[in-house]
Amino acid sequence: MPRRVLQGVVVSDKADKTIVVRVDRRVMHPVYGKTVKRSKKYMAHDPENRFKVGDVVKIRECRPLSARKRWEVLVEDAAAASQG
Repeated sequence: MPRRVLQGVVVSDKADKTIVVRVDRRVMHPVYGKTVKRSKKYMAHDPENRFKVGDVVKIRECRPLSARKRWEVLVEDAAAASQG
């Protein structure tokens, strides 16, 4: 089964080798039909501490790394993040 890949913005980098990524998505309200923005925060593994607050990153599912960390930052996006 393929691993899910999500894109979001780094909102915290205070922990060692861990970043918190906010992923936004748009859903249709079931009653009113209006598009509503929903967000969720994921803790992701950043082994080299290279991403800072405000960076746009892609994260991928992985095995459990700690009690709350089940995602890792995709390595191939590191070059794109440093350029933009």
